[in-house]
Amino acid sequence: MSLFSKVLLVVVLAAFSVVGAYRWAGRALGPTVEVNNPERYVGRTSVLDFSVETPGGTIAGVEAVLEQGDTRISLFSLAAPREARVEQETHERIRIVQTFDLNDLPGATEGPARLIVTAVRPVLYGLRQASTSRTHSLELRFEPPRLTVLSTQHYVNHGGAEMIVYRVTPNDVESGVIVDNQIYPGFPAEGAGITGADEAMHVAFFALLHDQELDAPMQVFARDPAGNEARADFSHRTFPKVFRRRQITVGNNFIQRVVPAIAEQSDAARVLLEGIPKDDLVTQYVRINADLRQENAIYLLALAKQTQPRLLWQGSFRQLGNSQVESSFADHRTYLYNGQAIDQQVHLGFDLAATANVAILASNHGVVVHADFLGIYGNCVVIDHGMGLQSLYAHLSSIGVQVGDAVQQGQEIGRSGRTGLAGGDHLHFTTLLHGHPVTPIEWWDPHWIGDRITRKIARASAR
Repeated sequence: MSLFSKVLLVVVLAAFSVVGAYRWAGRALGPTVEVNNPERYVGRTSVLDFSVETPGGTIAGVEAVLEQGDTRISLFSLAAPREARVEQETHERIRIVQTFDLNDLPGATEGPARLIVTAVRPVLYGLRQASTSRTHSLELRFEPPRLTVLSTQHYVNHGGAEMIVYRVTPNDVESGVIVDNQIYPGFPAEGAGITGADEAMHVAFFALLHDQELDAPMQVFARDPAGNEARADFSHRTFPKVFRRRQITVGNNFIQRVVPAIAEQSDAARVLLEGIPKDDLVTQYVRINADLRQENAIYLLALAKQTQPRLLWQGSFRQLGNSQVESSFADHRTYLYNGQAIDQQVHLGFDLAATANVAILASNHGVVVHADFLGIYGNCVVIDHGMGLQSLYAHLSSIGVQVGDAVQQGQEIGRSGRTGLAGGDHLHFTTLLHGHPVTPIEWWDPHWIGDRITRKIARASAR
């Protein structure tokens, strides 16, 4: 083969190699695009949140646009990021977060739309580019929900509860009552026994907690899936209550009896007690009395989400029969050890004493959602009565029901005892509204039930 032929062959092979590499580069994968938000809905104010990842971390361009019919709106461009936050999460991954509102969506109307995110990276030394486009179906919703309060005469005792009836549209919104920063979800009115109620009518039980101010703001609220929110004031009056202050003396014998017994059955207690010397009884007690109490409160808030969307109870609740009140709701307790204050807590229930090992009866109809050991409460039963209302029975010596059991008012659910942080045999009884303790006195009172609840249900049924 002549030299010319050899050179020609080399040139041809090189040309084929270049063409092959160029074609291969055209089939290279583009960056990985992951859209975090919006998931489905876009409201009057929304957040665009997505990530782009590419081998080597080199990105040639990123663009996010909203398409609706012939309308095409740029939400983000890497070439002109404006107020968007661009974060370098890893060497190969960036995250873009951009807040936008109606002013950024000229020409957009309520209804279906598409979010298209396109990312490009260079390949073959920048001679070609590989791109990826992700299309995300959206629904644009700009009108806030509509609210109308139907019930009147909302009288709220400090530490007590109330009920409100209202209408809200559309029917896919989250709604309820917000008292300062506490949210009390609403439920379809049909579940409260309001006859003739349509999908728009709702009821909500709410409270003014013992540690909230008497003038805490109260409003009905509604929030749709796009984040659009509406609020409405309603007429209400609040009434102060006097909560007692007490001193409780704790000694070595009491601490040595209750703390190891609680730790034996509670993983959370064992964690809290790790590293505390065995002879440091005061620190052991405070960890249980304060920190474990807080963990138990968080658990009860989570347990409240298991409530059923209808009323399970009927009439007034029953107090433990022939019982003596040893401690009342919202008593402020200062705990003394050798005459020195070591802790302060609020007792959020009633301590009721009868005889030792007395039968504990369900205060009203409901479904058992907890029947097990629970930290400071010892052996404990929690019954759901529907629409956020639950009752708690603590310090039991034995439990006679299981989670999921439907119980009737007056049915035995266990026996009294002194498990948990109990000095003697008694029942600690608490009423919970969406996990927040409220005074049981109202729920024991048939007149309060009639004025605050039954009468409103009857009036709403007559509409």
